[in-house]
Amino acid sequence: MADQNPMHGLLRQAQEMQKRLQELQAEATRERVEGAAGGGLVRVTATGGQEIVSIEIDPSVIDPADPELLADLVAAACNDALRKARELMQAKMGSATGGLDLSKLSGLFGGGG
Repeated sequence: MADQNPMHGLLRQAQEMQKRLQELQAEATRERVEGAAGGGLVRVTATGGQEIVSIEIDPSVIDPADPELLADLVAAACNDALRKARELMQAKMGSATGGLDLSKLSGLFGGGG
Protein backbone atom coordinates (compact mmCIF):
# COMPACT_ATOMS: atom_id res chain seq x y z
CA MET A 1 0.00 0.00 0.00
CA ALA A 2 2.95 2.32 0.46
CA ASP A 3 3.16 2.59 -3.35
CA GLN A 4 -0.17 4.47 -3.38
CA ASN A 5 0.89 7.23 -0.98
CA PRO A 6 2.80 9.26 -3.62
CA MET A 7 -0.17 8.95 -5.97
CA HIS A 8 -2.57 10.13 -3.26
CA GLY A 9 -0.34 13.14 -2.63
CA LEU A 10 -0.22 13.95 -6.32
CA LEU A 11 -4.00 13.59 -6.60
CA ARG A 12 -4.49 15.87 -3.59
CA GLN A 13 -2.19 18.49 -5.14
CA ALA A 14 -4.06 18.27 -8.45
CA GLN A 15 -7.38 18.75 -6.65
CA GLU A 16 -6.01 21.76 -4.75
CA MET A 17 -4.73 23.28 -7.99
CA GLN A 18 -8.09 22.68 -9.67
CA LYS A 19 -9.88 24.40 -6.79
CA ARG A 20 -7.45 27.35 -6.96
CA LEU A 21 -7.93 27.63 -10.73
CA GLN A 22 -11.71 27.69 -10.28
CA GLU A 23 -11.38 30.41 -7.64
CA LEU A 24 -9.16 32.50 -9.94
CA GLN A 25 -11.53 31.99 -12.85
CA ALA A 26 -14.46 33.19 -10.73
CA GLU A 27 -12.36 36.17 -9.59
CA ALA A 28 -11.50 37.09 -13.17
CA THR A 29 -15.15 36.80 -14.17
CA ARG A 30 -15.97 39.52 -11.63
CA GLU A 31 -13.20 41.84 -12.87
CA ARG A 32 -13.82 44.34 -15.67
CA VAL A 33 -11.73 45.36 -18.66
CA GLU A 34 -12.34 48.14 -21.16
CA GLY A 35 -11.83 48.11 -24.89
CA ALA A 36 -11.93 51.17 -27.09
CA ALA A 37 -12.01 52.25 -30.71
CA GLY A 38 -11.98 55.51 -32.57
CA GLY A 39 -9.63 57.11 -30.09
CA GLY A 40 -11.97 56.27 -27.22
CA LEU A 41 -15.14 57.50 -28.91
CA VAL A 42 -16.58 54.00 -28.49
CA ARG A 43 -15.81 52.17 -25.24
CA VAL A 44 -16.89 48.66 -24.31
CA THR A 45 -16.67 47.14 -20.84
CA ALA A 46 -16.46 43.36 -20.48
CA THR A 47 -15.89 40.92 -17.66
CA GLY A 48 -12.89 38.64 -17.45
CA GLY A 49 -15.39 35.93 -18.39
CA GLN A 50 -15.78 37.62 -21.81
CA GLU A 51 -19.25 39.01 -21.23
CA ILE A 52 -20.00 42.49 -22.60
CA VAL A 53 -21.58 44.55 -19.82
CA SER A 54 -21.73 48.04 -21.30
CA ILE A 55 -21.13 50.06 -24.44
CA GLU A 56 -20.57 53.81 -24.42
CA ILE A 57 -20.78 55.77 -27.68
CA ASP A 58 -19.80 59.39 -28.03
CA PRO A 59 -22.67 61.16 -29.81
CA SER A 60 -20.23 62.68 -32.30
CA VAL A 61 -19.79 59.30 -34.04
CA ILE A 62 -23.52 58.76 -34.55
CA ASP A 63 -23.97 59.73 -38.17
CA PRO A 64 -27.23 58.51 -39.74
CA ALA A 65 -25.59 58.81 -43.16
CA ASP A 66 -22.78 56.41 -42.16
CA PRO A 67 -24.08 53.62 -39.90
CA GLU A 68 -21.30 51.32 -41.09
CA LEU A 69 -18.68 53.48 -39.38
CA LEU A 70 -20.47 53.17 -36.05
CA ALA A 71 -20.91 49.43 -36.52
CA ASP A 72 -17.19 49.05 -37.29
CA LEU A 73 -16.21 51.08 -34.22
CA VAL A 74 -18.50 49.04 -31.94
CA ALA A 75 -17.15 45.77 -33.34
CA ALA A 76 -13.55 46.95 -32.93
CA ALA A 77 -14.15 48.09 -29.35
CA CYS A 78 -15.87 44.77 -28.51
CA ASN A 79 -12.99 42.81 -29.98
CA ASP A 80 -10.51 44.92 -28.01
CA ALA A 81 -12.42 44.35 -24.76
CA LEU A 82 -12.72 40.60 -25.35
CA ARG A 83 -9.00 40.34 -26.17
CA LYS A 84 -8.20 42.08 -22.89
CA ALA A 85 -10.61 39.75 -21.07
CA ARG A 86 -8.79 36.70 -22.49
CA GLU A 87 -5.44 38.19 -21.49
CA LEU A 88 -6.75 38.79 -17.97
CA MET A 89 -7.93 35.19 -17.68
CA GLN A 90 -4.64 33.86 -19.07
CA ALA A 91 -2.68 35.98 -16.59
CA LYS A 92 -4.78 34.71 -13.69
CA MET A 93 -4.44 31.08 -14.76
CA GLY A 94 -0.74 31.49 -15.50
CA SER A 95 -0.10 32.83 -12.01
CA ALA A 96 -1.67 29.70 -10.51
CA THR A 97 0.15 27.23 -12.73
CA GLY A 98 3.53 28.92 -12.77
CA GLY A 99 3.07 29.67 -16.46
CA LEU A 100 2.47 26.01 -17.33
CA ASP A 101 0.04 25.71 -20.24
CA LEU A 102 -2.26 22.96 -18.99
CA SER A 103 -4.20 22.89 -22.27
CA LYS A 104 -1.28 21.00 -23.82
CA LEU A 105 -1.78 18.18 -21.34
CA SER A 106 -5.39 17.47 -22.29
CA GLY A 107 -4.39 14.73 -24.73
CA LEU A 108 -2.83 12.76 -21.89
CA PHE A 109 -6.18 12.38 -20.20
CA GLY A 110 -8.30 11.47 -23.21
CA GLY A 111 -9.26 15.03 -24.13
CA GLY A 112 -8.88 16.56 -27.55
CA GLY A 113 -5.81 18.59 -27.94
